[in-house]
Amino acid sequence: MTETLLEVDDIEVRYGAIKALKGVSFEVREGEVVALLGANGAGKTTTQRTVSGMLRPSLGSIRYQGERIDGIPAHDLINLGICHVPEGRHVFPRMSVAENLEMGAFRFKRPDEKVLARVLELFPRLQERIKQQAGTLSGGEQQMLAIGRALMGKPKLLLLDEPSMGLAPLIVKQIFEIVAEINSTGVTVLLVEQNAAQALGLANRGYVLETGEIVLSGSGSELLADDRVRAAYLGEEIAS
Repeated sequence: MTETLLEVDDIEVRYGAIKALKGVSFEVREGEVVALLGANGAGKTTTQRTVSGMLRPSLGSIRYQGERIDGIPAHDLINLGICHVPEGRHVFPRMSVAENLEMGAFRFKRPDEKVLARVLELFPRLQERIKQQAGTLSGGEQQMLAIGRALMGKPKLLLLDEPSMGLAPLIVKQIFEIVAEINSTGVTVLLVEQNAAQALGLANRGYVLETGEIVLSGSGSELLADDRVRAAYLGEEIAS
């Protein structure tokens, strides 16, 4: 049986007096793609930011490879192999593509040339623009750069927050194909995504959040077939 890589147990996260997460629990097994779905404000990004150490839960625990990590700063979690691609890409706009990729490998003495070659193989567009300032790239190219930068950190667990946001359908399809290829190399993926069809088509399993709570879970195919998911996230009208 595949071992559990990440275990989130009954976490609560507050923004002041507001409970953003209310007892969220889920697990991610080694080698999986797990999707977190939900509308804006459901708690998806908060969940992912808590896993990556950018937020601290007020209750509950997070275990990675069996060890507690809640409370460990984000820059230390990177050393454990947890890399986060945040919503909005957040590339360094005045730095070149090459310099952005080098920043992704900051935990090492020097970038791994084999990893860099693999990233540029996955994203040939970045090779073409290797000396170009990141701020001049298109939205899709910046998303490729953000994912490539994370891969330079040699992640065991890759957190992706809304990788399809604002991108044209053809670029979205390409991004998801690349995520599937990354996963096929053994990288585990925790994916936050509003594009439910693409996310569940890729994911082994998924969880649906509403107002800070998990209300549904199942395999990707089970959730794609669920009437509530189809009505809420795929825009289908379900006959009563």
